[in-house]
Amino acid sequence: MVESSKRRPDAVVVPGIEAPSTVACLRSLGPRDVRTIVVSEDETTPGFASRYCDETVLAPDPADDLEGYGDLLLDLAHRPAVRTIVPVREPDVYLLAKHKDAFAEHVGTPWPDFDQLRTVQDRKRLFDVAREVGVGVPETRLLNEWDDWDREAVIKSRYTIVVSDDDDGASYPTVRYHTPGEAPDAETVIEEMGHEPLVQEYMSDPAEYAFFALFDHGSPVATFQHRQIRGYKYSGGPSAFREAVDIPDLEDAGLRLLDRLDWHGLAMVEFKRHDGEFKLMEINPRFWSSLPFSVAAGVDFPYQYHRLSTGEPVEDQSYDVGAAGHLLRGEVGYLYSLLTHDSPLAERPDAVRSAGTVLASIAMHPRFDYLTRDDPRPFVRDVRRTIGLGVQRRV
Repeated sequence: MVESSKRRPDAVVVPGIEAPSTVACLRSLGPRDVRTIVVSEDETTPGFASRYCDETVLAPDPADDLEGYGDLLLDLAHRPAVRTIVPVREPDVYLLAKHKDAFAEHVGTPWPDFDQLRTVQDRKRLFDVAREVGVGVPETRLLNEWDDWDREAVIKSRYTIVVSDDDDGASYPTVRYHTPGEAPDAETVIEEMGHEPLVQEYMSDPAEYAFFALFDHGSPVATFQHRQIRGYKYSGGPSAFREAVDIPDLEDAGLRLLDRLDWHGLAMVEFKRHDGEFKLMEINPRFWSSLPFSVAAGVDFPYQYHRLSTGEPVEDQSYDVGAAGHLLRGEVGYLYSLLTHDSPLAERPDAVRSAGTVLASIAMHPRFDYLTRDDPRPFVRDVRRTIGLGVQRRV
Protein backbone atom coordinates (compact mmCIF):
# COMPACT_ATOMS: atom_id res chain seq x y z
CA MET A 1 0.00 0.00 0.00
CA VAL A 2 1.34 3.42 -0.96
CA GLU A 3 -0.20 6.56 0.50
CA SER A 4 0.40 10.17 -0.46
CA SER A 5 1.04 12.75 2.24
CA LYS A 6 -1.55 15.08 0.70
CA ARG A 7 -4.81 14.92 2.68
CA ARG A 8 -8.20 15.83 1.30
CA PRO A 9 -11.60 16.07 2.99
CA ASP A 10 -13.45 13.69 0.63
CA ALA A 11 -12.25 10.37 -0.73
CA VAL A 12 -13.65 7.97 -3.35
CA VAL A 13 -12.68 4.33 -3.86
CA VAL A 14 -12.09 3.45 -7.53
CA PRO A 15 -11.35 -0.16 -8.58
CA GLY A 16 -8.36 -0.34 -10.92
CA ILE A 17 -8.91 -2.30 -14.14
CA GLU A 18 -7.34 -2.36 -17.59
CA ALA A 19 -10.26 -0.46 -19.17
CA PRO A 20 -9.82 3.35 -19.27
CA SER A 21 -12.86 3.94 -17.03
CA THR A 22 -10.69 3.87 -13.90
CA VAL A 23 -8.36 6.60 -15.16
CA ALA A 24 -11.32 8.68 -16.37
CA CYS A 25 -12.67 8.72 -12.80
CA LEU A 26 -9.28 9.78 -11.41
CA ARG A 27 -8.87 12.57 -13.96
CA SER A 28 -12.36 13.83 -13.18
CA LEU A 29 -12.20 13.73 -9.39
CA GLY A 30 -8.53 14.46 -8.67
CA PRO A 31 -8.44 18.02 -10.07
CA ARG A 32 -11.60 18.78 -8.03
CA ASP A 33 -9.75 18.07 -4.80
CA VAL A 34 -11.40 14.68 -4.23
CA ARG A 35 -8.95 12.15 -2.85
CA THR A 36 -8.82 8.92 -4.88
CA ILE A 37 -8.06 5.43 -3.56
CA VAL A 38 -7.38 2.94 -6.36
CA VAL A 39 -7.97 -0.73 -5.49
CA SER A 40 -6.73 -3.50 -7.75
CA GLU A 41 -5.45 -7.08 -7.75
CA ASP A 42 -3.04 -6.06 -10.54
CA GLU A 43 0.08 -4.07 -9.62
CA THR A 44 0.47 -3.00 -13.26
CA THR A 45 -3.01 -1.48 -13.61
CA PRO A 46 -2.74 1.89 -15.43
CA GLY A 47 -4.68 3.72 -12.70
CA PHE A 48 -1.83 3.17 -10.23
CA ALA A 49 0.39 5.32 -12.49
CA SER A 50 -1.95 8.31 -12.74
CA ARG A 51 -0.87 11.61 -11.18
CA TYR A 52 -4.39 11.77 -9.75
CA CYS A 53 -4.08 8.51 -7.82
CA ASP A 54 -3.54 9.40 -4.16
CA GLU A 55 -3.42 5.91 -2.68
CA THR A 56 -3.03 2.38 -4.01
CA VAL A 57 -4.43 -0.73 -2.35
CA LEU A 58 -3.75 -4.30 -3.51
CA ALA A 59 -6.87 -6.46 -3.38
CA PRO A 60 -7.89 -10.10 -3.81
CA ASP A 61 -8.83 -10.98 -7.38
CA PRO A 62 -12.67 -11.12 -7.53
CA ALA A 63 -12.39 -13.89 -10.11
CA ASP A 64 -10.87 -16.13 -7.41
CA ASP A 65 -12.00 -14.58 -4.12
CA LEU A 66 -15.12 -12.49 -4.62
CA GLU A 67 -15.99 -12.53 -0.93
CA GLY A 68 -12.53 -11.36 0.10
CA TYR A 69 -12.66 -8.56 -2.46
CA GLY A 70 -16.04 -7.47 -1.10
CA ASP A 71 -14.73 -7.50 2.47
CA LEU A 72 -11.90 -5.18 1.45
CA LEU A 73 -14.31 -2.73 -0.21
CA LEU A 74 -16.43 -2.69 2.94
CA ASP A 75 -13.33 -2.10 5.09
CA LEU A 76 -12.45 0.91 2.93
CA ALA A 77 -16.03 2.19 3.20
CA HIS A 78 -15.56 2.34 6.98
CA ARG A 79 -12.96 5.08 6.60
CA PRO A 80 -14.49 8.41 7.69
CA ALA A 81 -13.22 10.31 4.63
CA VAL A 82 -14.62 7.85 2.06
CA ARG A 83 -17.83 9.12 0.50
CA THR A 84 -18.61 6.41 -2.05
CA ILE A 85 -17.28 3.54 -4.17
CA VAL A 86 -17.29 3.60 -7.96
CA PRO A 87 -18.34 0.42 -9.84
CA VAL A 88 -16.35 -0.12 -13.04
CA ARG A 89 -17.00 -3.85 -13.65
CA GLU A 90 -19.69 -6.41 -12.97
CA PRO A 91 -18.20 -7.87 -9.74
CA ASP A 92 -18.00 -4.34 -8.27
CA VAL A 93 -21.66 -3.54 -8.73
CA TYR A 94 -22.70 -7.11 -7.82
CA LEU A 95 -21.05 -6.79 -4.40
CA LEU A 96 -22.18 -3.22 -3.83
CA ALA A 97 -25.80 -4.11 -4.59
CA LYS A 98 -25.80 -7.40 -2.69
CA HIS A 99 -24.47 -5.71 0.46
CA LYS A 100 -26.06 -2.33 -0.12
CA ASP A 101 -27.44 -2.02 3.41
CA ALA A 102 -24.00 -2.59 4.93
CA PHE A 103 -22.37 -0.04 2.63
CA ALA A 104 -25.18 2.47 3.21
CA GLU A 105 -24.19 2.74 6.87
CA HIS A 106 -20.93 4.39 5.80
CA VAL A 107 -21.06 5.80 2.24
CA GLY A 108 -23.41 7.12 -0.40
CA THR A 109 -24.90 4.32 -2.49
CA PRO A 110 -25.83 5.53 -6.00
CA TRP A 111 -26.31 2.03 -7.34
CA PRO A 112 -29.32 -0.29 -7.80
CA ASP A 113 -30.87 -2.63 -5.27
CA PHE A 114 -29.89 -6.29 -5.66
CA ASP A 115 -33.15 -7.39 -7.29
CA GLN A 116 -32.93 -4.54 -9.82
CA LEU A 117 -29.35 -5.53 -10.56
CA ARG A 118 -30.08 -9.21 -11.04
CA THR A 119 -32.84 -8.33 -13.49
CA VAL A 120 -30.40 -6.53 -15.78
CA GLN A 121 -27.63 -9.10 -15.28
CA ASP A 122 -30.04 -11.84 -16.43
CA ARG A 123 -30.62 -11.24 -20.13
CA LYS A 124 -33.74 -13.42 -20.18
CA ARG A 125 -35.43 -11.40 -17.41
CA LEU A 126 -34.23 -8.15 -18.96
CA PHE A 127 -35.64 -9.00 -22.39
CA ASP A 128 -38.98 -9.86 -20.78
CA VAL A 129 -39.06 -6.37 -19.25
CA ALA A 130 -38.11 -4.81 -22.58
CA ARG A 131 -40.97 -6.55 -24.35
CA GLU A 132 -43.39 -5.27 -21.69
CA VAL A 133 -42.53 -1.65 -22.50
CA GLY A 134 -42.27 -2.06 -26.27
CA VAL A 135 -38.47 -1.94 -26.58
CA GLY A 136 -37.22 -4.15 -29.38
CA VAL A 137 -35.10 -7.23 -28.65
CA PRO A 138 -33.38 -9.71 -30.98
CA GLU A 139 -35.06 -13.07 -31.39
CA THR A 140 -33.70 -14.90 -28.34
CA ARG A 141 -34.47 -18.24 -26.70
CA LEU A 142 -32.86 -20.67 -24.28
CA LEU A 143 -30.49 -23.17 -25.91
CA ASN A 144 -32.85 -26.14 -25.64
CA GLU A 145 -35.72 -24.06 -27.06
CA TRP A 146 -33.88 -22.93 -30.20
CA ASP A 147 -34.72 -25.16 -33.16
CA ASP A 148 -33.56 -23.19 -36.22
CA TRP A 149 -29.90 -24.15 -36.60
CA ASP A 150 -29.98 -23.42 -40.32
CA ARG A 151 -29.52 -19.69 -39.68
CA GLU A 152 -26.71 -17.54 -38.32
CA ALA A 153 -26.88 -17.25 -34.54
CA VAL A 154 -24.91 -16.36 -31.44
CA ILE A 155 -24.75 -18.54 -28.34
CA LYS A 156 -24.12 -16.36 -25.29
CA SER A 157 -24.36 -16.56 -21.55
CA ARG A 158 -27.77 -15.88 -20.05
CA TYR A 159 -25.98 -13.83 -17.39
CA THR A 160 -23.50 -10.95 -17.76
CA ILE A 161 -21.67 -12.36 -14.74
CA VAL A 162 -21.72 -15.90 -13.35
CA VAL A 163 -21.10 -16.09 -9.59
CA SER A 164 -20.45 -19.27 -7.63
CA ASP A 165 -23.01 -20.18 -4.96
CA ASP A 166 -20.61 -19.30 -2.12
CA ASP A 167 -19.22 -16.14 -3.81
CA ASP A 168 -15.82 -17.79 -4.20
CA GLY A 169 -15.37 -16.20 -7.61
CA ALA A 170 -16.95 -14.59 -10.65
CA SER A 171 -16.55 -15.32 -14.35
CA TYR A 172 -17.62 -14.06 -17.76
CA PRO A 173 -18.56 -16.94 -20.09
CA THR A 174 -17.46 -16.76 -23.70
CA VAL A 175 -19.62 -16.13 -26.76
CA ARG A 176 -19.91 -18.78 -29.47
CA TYR A 177 -20.85 -17.98 -33.06
CA HIS A 178 -22.93 -20.57 -34.87
CA THR A 179 -22.74 -20.89 -38.63
CA PRO A 180 -25.76 -22.44 -40.35
CA GLY A 181 -25.73 -26.21 -40.19
CA GLU A 182 -25.72 -28.89 -37.54
CA ALA A 183 -26.95 -28.09 -34.02
CA PRO A 184 -24.24 -27.94 -31.32
CA ASP A 185 -24.11 -30.52 -28.57
CA ALA A 186 -26.28 -28.90 -25.89
CA GLU A 187 -24.77 -30.82 -22.96
CA THR A 188 -21.25 -29.76 -23.93
CA VAL A 189 -22.23 -26.10 -24.26
CA ILE A 190 -24.08 -26.11 -20.93
CA GLU A 191 -21.13 -27.73 -19.18
CA GLU A 192 -18.75 -25.19 -20.72
CA MET A 193 -20.83 -22.19 -19.64
CA GLY A 194 -22.03 -23.53 -16.30
CA HIS A 195 -25.71 -22.97 -17.09
CA GLU A 196 -28.15 -23.13 -19.98
CA PRO A 197 -27.20 -20.19 -22.22
CA LEU A 198 -29.25 -18.19 -24.70
CA VAL A 199 -29.27 -18.41 -28.49
CA GLN A 200 -29.80 -15.14 -30.31
CA GLU A 201 -30.28 -14.20 -33.93
CA TYR A 202 -27.12 -12.75 -35.46
CA MET A 203 -27.33 -9.11 -36.56
CA SER A 204 -24.67 -8.40 -39.16
CA ASP A 205 -24.35 -4.61 -38.80
CA PRO A 206 -21.19 -4.07 -36.68
CA ALA A 207 -22.32 -0.57 -35.59
CA GLU A 208 -23.53 -0.46 -32.00
CA TYR A 209 -25.41 2.31 -30.23
CA ALA A 210 -25.47 3.12 -26.54
CA PHE A 211 -27.57 5.28 -24.26
CA PHE A 212 -25.73 6.23 -21.06
CA ALA A 213 -27.43 7.56 -17.96
CA LEU A 214 -27.10 8.37 -14.30
CA PHE A 215 -30.43 7.95 -12.49
CA ASP A 216 -31.52 9.24 -9.11
CA HIS A 217 -34.27 6.90 -7.82
CA GLY A 218 -36.10 6.63 -11.12
CA SER A 219 -35.23 10.06 -12.55
CA PRO A 220 -32.47 10.66 -15.15
CA VAL A 221 -30.04 13.37 -14.04
CA ALA A 222 -27.36 12.96 -16.73
CA THR A 223 -27.52 11.30 -20.17
CA PHE A 224 -25.31 10.75 -23.22
CA GLN A 225 -25.38 8.77 -26.48
CA HIS A 226 -22.75 7.39 -28.80
CA ARG A 227 -22.46 5.26 -31.91
CA GLN A 228 -19.63 2.75 -32.00
CA ILE A 229 -17.89 2.88 -35.36
CA ARG A 230 -15.13 0.33 -34.71
CA GLY A 231 -14.60 -2.32 -32.07
CA TYR A 232 -11.47 -4.17 -30.96
CA LYS A 233 -12.10 -6.58 -33.84
CA TYR A 234 -13.67 -6.10 -37.24
CA SER A 235 -16.47 -8.38 -36.03
CA GLY A 236 -17.24 -6.04 -33.08
CA GLY A 237 -16.29 -6.10 -29.42
CA PRO A 238 -15.52 -3.23 -27.01
CA SER A 239 -15.36 0.27 -28.43
CA ALA A 240 -12.19 1.44 -30.22
CA PHE A 241 -13.67 4.43 -32.10
CA ARG A 242 -17.00 6.11 -31.47
CA GLU A 243 -18.88 9.37 -32.05
CA ALA A 244 -21.38 11.28 -29.94
CA VAL A 245 -24.92 11.27 -31.35
CA ASP A 246 -28.32 12.60 -30.40
CA ILE A 247 -31.02 10.24 -31.65
CA PRO A 248 -34.51 10.70 -30.16
CA ASP A 249 -35.53 7.06 -30.77
CA LEU A 250 -32.40 5.83 -28.99
CA GLU A 251 -33.08 8.07 -26.00
CA ASP A 252 -36.73 7.01 -25.93
CA ALA A 253 -35.86 3.31 -25.88
CA GLY A 254 -33.26 3.76 -23.14
CA LEU A 255 -35.49 5.92 -20.95
CA ARG A 256 -38.52 3.68 -21.39
CA LEU A 257 -36.58 0.66 -20.18
CA LEU A 258 -34.85 2.37 -17.25
CA ASP A 259 -38.09 4.05 -16.18
CA ARG A 260 -39.78 0.65 -16.07
CA LEU A 261 -36.94 -0.67 -13.91
CA ASP A 262 -37.27 2.36 -11.59
CA TRP A 263 -33.51 2.58 -12.00
CA HIS A 264 -31.01 4.08 -9.58
CA GLY A 265 -27.37 4.62 -10.46
CA LEU A 266 -25.38 4.16 -13.65
CA ALA A 267 -26.51 2.41 -16.81
CA MET A 268 -25.12 1.83 -20.28
CA VAL A 269 -27.96 0.52 -22.42
CA GLU A 270 -26.57 -1.16 -25.55
CA PHE A 271 -28.49 -1.50 -28.79
CA LYS A 272 -28.02 -2.62 -32.36
CA ARG A 273 -30.10 -1.17 -35.16
CA HIS A 274 -31.81 -3.92 -37.15
CA ASP A 275 -34.48 -3.42 -39.79
CA GLY A 276 -34.73 0.25 -38.79
CA GLU A 277 -35.39 -0.52 -35.10
CA PHE A 278 -33.14 -0.25 -32.06
CA LYS A 279 -32.90 -3.69 -30.48
CA LEU A 280 -31.63 -4.14 -26.95
CA MET A 281 -28.44 -6.13 -26.41
CA GLU A 282 -27.76 -5.63 -22.69
CA ILE A 283 -27.47 -3.15 -19.84
CA ASN A 284 -24.14 -2.53 -18.12
CA PRO A 285 -25.04 -1.26 -14.62
CA ARG A 286 -21.69 0.44 -13.95
CA PHE A 287 -19.18 2.73 -15.62
CA TRP A 288 -18.35 1.74 -19.18
CA SER A 289 -14.95 1.30 -20.86
CA SER A 290 -15.43 4.35 -23.13
CA LEU A 291 -16.09 6.65 -20.15
CA PRO A 292 -13.17 9.01 -21.02
CA PHE A 293 -14.94 9.86 -24.26
CA SER A 294 -18.25 10.64 -22.51
CA VAL A 295 -16.37 13.06 -20.23
CA ALA A 296 -14.39 14.62 -23.08
CA ALA A 297 -17.59 15.17 -25.08
CA GLY A 298 -19.10 17.15 -22.20
CA VAL A 299 -20.85 14.89 -19.66
CA ASP A 300 -18.67 14.39 -16.60
CA PHE A 301 -20.33 11.29 -15.20
CA PRO A 302 -17.74 10.56 -12.44
CA TYR A 303 -18.13 14.03 -10.95
CA GLN A 304 -21.92 13.87 -11.17
CA TYR A 305 -21.82 10.40 -9.57
CA HIS A 306 -19.79 11.83 -6.70
CA ARG A 307 -22.23 14.73 -6.28
CA LEU A 308 -25.17 12.33 -6.22
CA SER A 309 -23.46 10.16 -3.60
CA THR A 310 -22.94 13.15 -1.30
CA GLY A 311 -26.44 14.56 -1.70
CA GLU A 312 -25.41 17.53 -3.85
CA PRO A 313 -27.51 18.55 -6.87
CA VAL A 314 -26.37 17.02 -10.15
CA GLU A 315 -25.60 19.60 -12.82
CA ASP A 316 -27.36 19.35 -16.17
CA GLN A 317 -24.69 19.02 -18.89
CA SER A 318 -24.93 19.16 -22.67
CA TYR A 319 -22.43 17.44 -24.96
CA ASP A 320 -20.74 17.98 -28.30
CA VAL A 321 -22.77 15.99 -30.84
CA GLY A 322 -20.44 14.81 -33.61
CA ALA A 323 -17.36 14.63 -31.39
CA ALA A 324 -15.40 11.41 -31.81
CA GLY A 325 -12.62 9.66 -29.92
CA HIS A 326 -10.37 6.61 -29.84
CA LEU A 327 -8.86 3.98 -27.63
CA LEU A 328 -5.52 3.59 -29.44
CA ARG A 329 -4.98 0.07 -28.10
CA GLY A 330 -8.39 -0.81 -29.53
CA GLU A 331 -7.51 0.65 -32.92
CA VAL A 332 -4.35 -1.45 -33.03
CA GLY A 333 -6.42 -4.48 -32.05
CA TYR A 334 -8.88 -3.74 -34.85
CA LEU A 335 -6.12 -3.60 -37.47
CA TYR A 336 -4.47 -6.72 -36.04
CA SER A 337 -7.77 -8.58 -36.28
CA LEU A 338 -7.84 -7.91 -40.02
CA LEU A 339 -4.70 -10.01 -40.36
CA THR A 340 -5.28 -12.72 -37.77
CA HIS A 341 -8.96 -13.03 -36.85
CA ASP A 342 -11.38 -15.30 -38.67
CA SER A 343 -15.00 -14.54 -37.87
CA PRO A 344 -17.44 -17.25 -38.96
CA LEU A 345 -20.17 -14.65 -39.59
CA ALA A 346 -18.72 -11.17 -40.19
CA GLU A 347 -17.13 -10.24 -43.53
CA ARG A 348 -13.48 -9.17 -43.25
CA PRO A 349 -12.86 -5.60 -44.58
CA ASP A 350 -9.88 -4.81 -46.81
CA ALA A 351 -6.85 -4.35 -44.53
CA VAL A 352 -5.08 -1.61 -46.53
CA ARG A 353 -8.20 0.48 -46.98
CA SER A 354 -9.14 0.02 -43.33
CA ALA A 355 -5.67 1.14 -42.17
CA GLY A 356 -6.09 4.33 -44.18
CA THR A 357 -9.52 4.90 -42.65
CA VAL A 358 -8.18 4.43 -39.11
CA LEU A 359 -5.26 6.82 -39.64
CA ALA A 360 -7.50 9.45 -41.22
CA SER A 361 -9.95 9.29 -38.32
CA ILE A 362 -7.11 9.67 -35.80
CA ALA A 363 -5.85 12.75 -37.61
CA MET A 364 -9.36 14.21 -37.84
CA HIS A 365 -10.37 13.38 -34.25
CA PRO A 366 -7.24 13.45 -32.02
CA ARG A 367 -9.10 12.66 -28.81
CA PHE A 368 -7.84 9.60 -26.91
CA ASP A 369 -8.99 7.62 -23.88
CA TYR A 370 -5.60 7.14 -22.21
CA LEU A 371 -3.23 9.54 -23.94
CA THR A 372 -3.26 13.06 -22.43
CA ARG A 373 -0.54 15.67 -21.97
CA ASP A 374 -1.17 16.33 -18.29
CA ASP A 375 -1.31 12.65 -17.22
CA PRO A 376 0.75 10.55 -19.68
CA ARG A 377 1.91 7.72 -17.41
CA PRO A 378 -1.29 5.60 -17.58
CA PHE A 379 -0.93 5.52 -21.37
CA VAL A 380 2.71 4.42 -21.11
CA ARG A 381 1.80 1.72 -18.61
CA ASP A 382 -1.11 0.54 -20.78
CA VAL A 383 1.24 0.19 -23.76
CA ARG A 384 3.75 -1.79 -21.71
CA ARG A 385 1.02 -4.06 -20.30
CA THR A 386 -0.42 -4.69 -23.76
CA ILE A 387 2.99 -5.61 -25.17
CA GLY A 388 3.76 -7.81 -22.17
CA LEU A 389 0.47 -9.67 -22.41
CA GLY A 390 1.01 -10.16 -26.14
CA VAL A 391 4.43 -11.71 -25.52
CA GLN A 392 3.01 -14.01 -22.81
CA ARG A 393 0.34 -15.32 -25.18
CA ARG A 394 3.00 -16.16 -27.77
CA VAL A 395 5.23 -18.07 -25.31
